Amino acid sequence: MRLNLHLLRVFHNVAQEGSFSAAARQLYISQPAVSKAVSELERQLDTALIERIRAKAGQGLVLTDAGLALNAHARAIFSLEHAAIEDLQARSGLKRGELIIGASTTIASYWLPRYLQAFSRHWPDIVLKVVAANTQSIVEDLYDCRLDMALVEGPVQQEGVAYYPWKEEQLVIVAPPGFFHTQSEAEHVETGLSDAAQKALWVSERDLFDSTWLMREAGSGTREVVLDLLARQGMQLRRTIEIGSNEGIARGVAAGLGVAMLPFAVAEDLLLLGRVIELRVNDMPGLSRSLYRLERKDRPASRVVAAFLDILSRPA
Repeated sequence: MRLNLHLLRVFHNVAQEGSFSAAARQLYISQPAVSKAVSELERQLDTALIERIRAKAGQGLVLTDAGLALNAHARAIFSLEHAAIEDLQARSGLKRGELIIGASTTIASYWLPRYLQAFSRHWPDIVLKVVAANTQSIVEDLYDCRLDMALVEGPVQQEGVAYYPWKEEQLVIVAPPGFFHTQSEAEHVETGLSDAAQKALWVSERDLFDSTWLMREAGSGTREVVLDLLARQGMQLRRTIEIGSNEGIARGVAAGLGVAMLPFAVAEDLLLLGRVIELRVNDMPGLSRSLYRLERKDRPASRVVAAFLDILSRPA
């Protein structure tokens, strides 16, 4: 059996758009032509792809199990087609083209700019675009070939996507000054910072357990790392407040909402200003996490991507 890619493209557009008429407008063909193409594909495959009885009953377009499976394959096929066209265009050299980098929000804000500057200095004619989102969204965009490469805050489990360690990032637990009633009795430790920010406060695991924690949303690499590190200490959080960015969490800590574990790069300025203090816990080792580079396994790196990977491998 051979799969007719033209018919598959029509069916994929129907599935994506949710109706025959919308797919017809997208493909610039008539609605009867779309319906005929889908029927022909079903005939060739000898299986129903769309639940027509439910559609006639006003339930909208519904794919059969076979239709759902075929559409998933179609999504991968046409994503790779798009990637192949872009790759061929980029192979004319680094005198033109673009590089779309997906990055989880902390990496986009605190790590990427220095590497983008170095890349632009070497290849000023390449248009750079950065898509910042949480790790889950970045992985999906990479899989769909909407990104050329990606950098995220944790390992991922996505079929067809490989991950490689890129950099280690220091993490700190922070709280607003005076948040703990036991602060005046607690032991402080020098952190190497200056002025009001040079003291870290030693607290107990019970102090942390009883605190309100500010957390990122589900799908965030930072959230997964924080929960994993705390679980290793046997800690299950009692109260949490969800905030959609690390910067928002840092400001929330400074405002007295609760405590949080953040990348040091995010908390550094507030620590220096004395707006937040660092917390340390006995028997809790130094906190850090790995940052990762992602690539789609079946997509060779273009010359533009290879050039940026070379920049990433250099000391920051």
